[in-house]
Amino acid sequence: MIRTLLLDADGHATLGGEELIARWRESPDSRIWIDLQGEGMVREREMLEAFGCHPMAIDDAHRDRHPPKIEEFDDHTLILYRGISSFDDELDYVPQQMAFLLGERFLISLHPGQAMSVDRLFEREGEHLLGWSPEYVALRIMYISAGFYLDSLLAFETQLSDLEDALTNDGSDTLMRRVIAYRSRLVKMRRIFNYHVGITQQLIGHDYDHLPRANEETLHAINDVHERFERLLSLTQMYYDICGDLLDGYLSLSSYELNSTMRILTVITAIFVPLSFLAGVYGMNFSYMPELSFRYGYFIVVGVMLTLMVSMLYLFRRKRWF
Repeated sequence: MIRTLLLDADGHATLGGEELIARWRESPDSRIWIDLQGEGMVREREMLEAFGCHPMAIDDAHRDRHPPKIEEFDDHTLILYRGISSFDDELDYVPQQMAFLLGERFLISLHPGQAMSVDRLFEREGEHLLGWSPEYVALRIMYISAGFYLDSLLAFETQLSDLEDALTNDGSDTLMRRVIAYRSRLVKMRRIFNYHVGITQQLIGHDYDHLPRANEETLHAINDVHERFERLLSLTQMYYDICGDLLDGYLSLSSYELNSTMRILTVITAIFVPLSFLAGVYGMNFSYMPELSFRYGYFIVVGVMLTLMVSMLYLFRRKRWF
């Protein structure tokens, strides 16, 4: 699907399709935002080449798993961004790569599926944002997309708090598997946010031709995106550490319970080993055992066994083994 937003020299906005590109070329003071959603690679390449995009930029934009980055060319700047197509408070998310090609008068956004941040801006605020500059539109898309991440992460905090209470009250392997799954997803998200923080740091530290820091609105937009991704990175790191603490706490509790069980088994073993020894000695079938002919031998042996058992129970009790 190809949709375009044309802003002419008088500030009038027109929504349409590919036909608006010709009007944009005829008007040197106009600006255009072209959104390519799920278009074929050949068709996208043709359109990008028509706008003079560098072949390396086109190749990077078409790679499925290229890490987020920013790269400047002579007539345009490429921003690769990892957006989302769905996300919930269980950290089940489906990322999708988005590419922005920024020129002095145009913005081309490419994404394989539906992008919530683009849909939200295109018909509602696109005219106003494009009036500022094409780069402001791209930064605003990134900011809104980061907001979707942020909303789901904050909702996940409630899930994590409930999980922590459940583990404290009645830990189980099922709950631990959930914690491990959360930790794995947080690692992937932390990697994505780390890339995005790196992009915004480059934007803050280097003055790109098509993202000029001299433009006050652009600089504010860059700082807003940077702060939001820094917050996302710190939240993911914090939740990752909490999940790690929950794992360590559960393992420590399991080890303590196992040690308590082993201590009780050790006490039982220590008591019955000497008793088994005595029973084994007097259970041997030898003809000449003096104690066998003694009238009170049985009662003496049983008494010794009881004395041993009571003495060892007293000793272990004194040592607080049970």
